[in-house]
Amino acid sequence: MRFLWVAMLPVFLFLVLGAGGCEVGGGDGSAAGGGEQELLFFCGAGLSEPAEELVKVFGAEYGVKIVTDYAGSEVLLSKMKLGRSGDLYMPGDKYYVELAAGEGMIEQRRSVCYFVPTILVQKGNPKGIAGLRDLLKPGVKLGLGDSRACAIGRKSKKIFEKNGIEWSEVEKNLKFQSLTVNDLGVQIEAKSLDAVMVWDAVAKQFAQNGDAVSLPVGENIISTVDIGVLKFSENKELAGQFVDFVGSAKGQAIFEKHNYRTTEPKVNDE
Repeated sequence: MRFLWVAMLPVFLFLVLGAGGCEVGGGDGSAAGGGEQELLFFCGAGLSEPAEELVKVFGAEYGVKIVTDYAGSEVLLSKMKLGRSGDLYMPGDKYYVELAAGEGMIEQRRSVCYFVPTILVQKGNPKGIAGLRDLLKPGVKLGLGDSRACAIGRKSKKIFEKNGIEWSEVEKNLKFQSLTVNDLGVQIEAKSLDAVMVWDAVAKQFAQNGDAVSLPVGENIISTVDIGVLKFSENKELAGQFVDFVGSAKGQAIFEKHNYRTTEPKVNDE
């Protein structure tokens, strides 16, 4: 179980090269062939809950069908580089939008919410995990996102580096590396692992089976989530309208409804 990247490589390639998206139709559910406009939205898997409602509401109001492709942020970036198609990109950290911009793929962008990395443990916290260094205790089964696939994986590595924790020490307890942040919550739900690192909003989605352990502000690294219109979009005006909607009061209320932060966490936030 320790390193699943090789075993999961076929899955990764499938996601990059050919995984289908989730279609969200307009108000009447008509097909694009009937004259309905369509957008392809590459969205980080950790943002799926608010994204599903955002595209449903926007689709109904504007008569648009939005095909949403959920995967790890790096996986989606690779797919866009290869396919040079699509309209919108919202990964789990603005770092990936900046990478896409550096590749000449971003027309416009804006920040829409914030993620706070959080430790998620089994209900009741039987291993007594109170912070980062407790993840290194003998016998703790740890799961992290794969930094080559998803934003939480990259951010988790940065947090260990910030706190002077060698990756070789982390690897001693690392039993699972995931392609998406959601997969980590599922591991807690299945009682396969003792602790994982996820976004705060994702931790709340698994509150029935796990407990969130917050990191001290000085040890943590906040993630800003940006959404961007892709330069190769054939519907730039409509894609821009969706970006405006996501950043509007109505769109922000949808994020908040699903426990996503729309204001940047303050210095004293836990």
